[in-house]
Amino acid sequence: MASPNGPSDQFAPVLAALATMQGNVDREQKYQATQFLEHFQKSPEAWTVVHAILQSENAGVEAQLFAATTLKGKITYDIHQLPRDALVDLRNSLLSLLVSYRSGSRPIRTQLCVCLASLALQLLEWKDVISLVVSTLGNDVESSVCLLEFLKILPEEVTEGRKVSLTEEELETRSRELLTDNAAEVLRLLVQYAQSTAGSPPNPALISCVNSWLREIPVLDIIGTQLIDVIISALSSDAALDPAVECLCNIFRETREVDASQESIQILYPRVMNLRPNIRKAVEADDLETFRGYTRIFAEAGEAWVVLIARMPADFRELVSAIAECAALDAERDVISLTFNFWYELKNYLVLEKYIEARVKIADIYSQLVDIMIRHLHYPKGSEADPFDGDREAEEKFREFRHSMGDVLKDCCEVIGSAACLGKAYAEIQTWMQRYATGPQKPVSGQVENWQSLEAPLFSLRAMGRMIPADEEQVLPQIMTSLVQLPEHDKVRFAATLVLGRYTEWTSKHPTYLEPQLNYITRGFEHNSKDVARAAAMALKFFCQDCGKLLVDHVGQLHSFYEQVAGDLPIASLYEVTDGVAHVVAAQPLDKIYDALRLFCEPIAKRLMEKANSANDDKAKCELADYIQLLTIFVQVVHPHVPPGTLNPMIRFWSGLVPVLGTILDNFVDFSPVCERVSRCYRTMLVSYRTDMLPLLPQLAEKLVTCFQKSHQGCFLWVTGAVIREFADEELVDEATRASVYQFLEQQCLNMFRLLNTKAATEIPDVIEDFFRLLVDGVMFHPYKLILSNLLQPIFEASLHSLSLEQVDPLVAVLQFLRDVLAYGRSSPPTSAYPDNPKEVQEAVKAMALSKGELITQKILSGLMYSFPRDCVPDSSGVLLALVELCPEPWLQWMKQTLELLPAGSISPAEAQKFLTTLEGAVSTRDFKKIRYSLQDFTNWYRRKNVTPRTAVTGIEGIEGSRFSFSE
Repeated sequence: MASPNGPSDQFAPVLAALATMQGNVDREQKYQATQFLEHFQKSPEAWTVVHAILQSENAGVEAQLFAATTLKGKITYDIHQLPRDALVDLRNSLLSLLVSYRSGSRPIRTQLCVCLASLALQLLEWKDVISLVVSTLGNDVESSVCLLEFLKILPEEVTEGRKVSLTEEELETRSRELLTDNAAEVLRLLVQYAQSTAGSPPNPALISCVNSWLREIPVLDIIGTQLIDVIISALSSDAALDPAVECLCNIFRETREVDASQESIQILYPRVMNLRPNIRKAVEADDLETFRGYTRIFAEAGEAWVVLIARMPADFRELVSAIAECAALDAERDVISLTFNFWYELKNYLVLEKYIEARVKIADIYSQLVDIMIRHLHYPKGSEADPFDGDREAEEKFREFRHSMGDVLKDCCEVIGSAACLGKAYAEIQTWMQRYATGPQKPVSGQVENWQSLEAPLFSLRAMGRMIPADEEQVLPQIMTSLVQLPEHDKVRFAATLVLGRYTEWTSKHPTYLEPQLNYITRGFEHNSKDVARAAAMALKFFCQDCGKLLVDHVGQLHSFYEQVAGDLPIASLYEVTDGVAHVVAAQPLDKIYDALRLFCEPIAKRLMEKANSANDDKAKCELADYIQLLTIFVQVVHPHVPPGTLNPMIRFWSGLVPVLGTILDNFVDFSPVCERVSRCYRTMLVSYRTDMLPLLPQLAEKLVTCFQKSHQGCFLWVTGAVIREFADEELVDEATRASVYQFLEQQCLNMFRLLNTKAATEIPDVIEDFFRLLVDGVMFHPYKLILSNLLQPIFEASLHSLSLEQVDPLVAVLQFLRDVLAYGRSSPPTSAYPDNPKEVQEAVKAMALSKGELITQKILSGLMYSFPRDCVPDSSGVLLALVELCPEPWLQWMKQTLELLPAGSISPAEAQKFLTTLEGAVSTRDFKKIRYSLQDFTNWYRRKNVTPRTAVTGIEGIEGSRFSFSE
């Protein structure tokens, strides 16, 4: 025990390490201090030392906080280090420490409360938790603060009970004992405290405590007491505002089942609506936090009771109006986003025929909402050149915010109709035109007064575009006539151009408007603003997509325009324009499509070869790679329907360009971007033309094999997977072709094995991912050949080797392959494509599972406990469950042997046995759900207990078989 008057030798090294961590020393010393402290925290001696620090008067607050935090970790993860009969003494010492720190540092007090709550969860013999803590801590005002904090923390710790080593049954029983059985007593205590402190300022701790127990204490019981008065009055207190808002919102959420909560809602609704005058008061006082709090209260009340609003609009209309008021008064757009989800949720009900009455009665509020949203869409009144005066963060936030408001405008369209919403936007444009664009003082090009008031309704038109039917005749004709006559201003033209691009489906049904719109868009390419040119490219793409049939006779003019602008556009905009003209090519009659494609693509191919011949540095090579994408766009878009038995004209054309792409590959096979772009073009051909690609398949397969041999780029495996998929249908592909495709797969596998002989999986994670994605396709479309082949053994060896990776995507690919192939060990095949699963296939998979199952189990369990990202957990569990299904008894033995390999002290024999016993029971009853949850709970618990960000260990030592070796 430490002396109360000075640091003991017992904890002097800990204090020294903490001082080093906080001192001005080099990184190596800090690293050593960190290592020392982490080792100390896991040691059995830490129990005594941290108590000594906490009991010392001279240890210092920072050291005491470290001790309290360490004690929390010890109780959560290392409780097995103490004899069971010592836990009662630990409980008593914690209570004593809480009494000592009741008026001390709050962070230390909080950590000690967490310690006591965690111990209460695990000390199953302790039945009188609440009464003992109350009798110890409820004797005076200072101690009551500790009591409230403990009561707040207890439900949180129980909810997070999976952190500790308890079985599902133990956790369920203990939760009932600690929470459900004590709910009435806790409510009585909270009411008693509220009564005893009546007249005093609201206590945030009391409100937080009520909030924490909301899932256990019925809302009606809470709002039937003085507690609801305390919560609402706390809204006027700066100190208690946030917990009061949080508590009220959680109370609303607890009443979402409105039919079961009618009595509670009848009490709460008038209390909430009495708060409405405070909205305007907060705005007038420029009190943003209070305004935010009230906005959240009304919005969340609306979300919770939205179905009642739809059922009884007259009774709940005031709540909707209050939420609209919050949106309207938010001049700085700081809190309006809190209302967005409410408008969406309410819209979902109002559009139903069942709630037509509510739609009628609330339509005027949604109409007001359109005006509110358009007003908030205005750019700020900054400088003409930069409305945000250099604040790029504010600009980005505004852009994101506008798109969210656009979603609200879509909701309004569904409620009050597109014509009404369009009419409001058009009225704003008309108002601006009448005020600023008529008379002798017409705006000079580029200098447009109050352009913000013109641009905002234009943006709203764009935002609502998806909701406007293509046969709208009331407002859009007037709008479309006006758009092409607007004054010249960068942002106005940008917005108007995007509006035209959004309404191209409408234009396709109203061709008289096509020519002026198309002229307006194409003139945008001559504009000085890059944004306008970018908008023009995007709009032209949509124009050609939706109006392609109207432009089939203009392909020559489009080609001239394309050749004119192609050299000046940035690559992203060139892609947009290329996509557009490709749609016009695709709209050509079948007998003309070849010539149209040739008209555009031959000049592209010529420029492509010129770039290839002059690409001598990385920048030029990257430009070459980007340019290849232009051909890919045509492949992706132009794939006409060709009658069966007819030669596809696209294959006729592309057969002349495939050798060009092959030559580029040969010359730049060591440059990844070029390989990836050509591979994407190949894959797009396969997807677009499918089995029509058969004449090109031999040279394509040969190129993929040789390029993968030379470059080791995974993109060639990626395209190989596309070949496997597209030539798999037995009704469309003859057996000889399927056999050739399988041989192609074998060649790529052999190339991969040779690569793994020289490269570790950690050096080529992307290639590993592409390889196992390819194998997933192989198992899907050629399962029996692959499983019964000589490839299966080295593939499993490669998968074991690859389980040492720590990146999500490659690991998921490996795990999904293992799941798929192990599924063929069952009597019924995992896919309906194959009616039966041959006995020899089942036996081959089971034999492989028995042969490699132990290493797979060890690798996966090690990864789950140490290194696998969380996204790998479902597939990892799936592989282990597949092994359980195929070989249950051996799997339990593998699990036991894996646990025996864990580092000493990382898990106690009792904890290991408890886990194994749970698994044995679940395996015997084939309760796969329980096995999955037990695995996840155990590995999560182990990881939290033993693995830190600085842990050097990334897996269990002693696991063999990580080396890959393949001999032909």
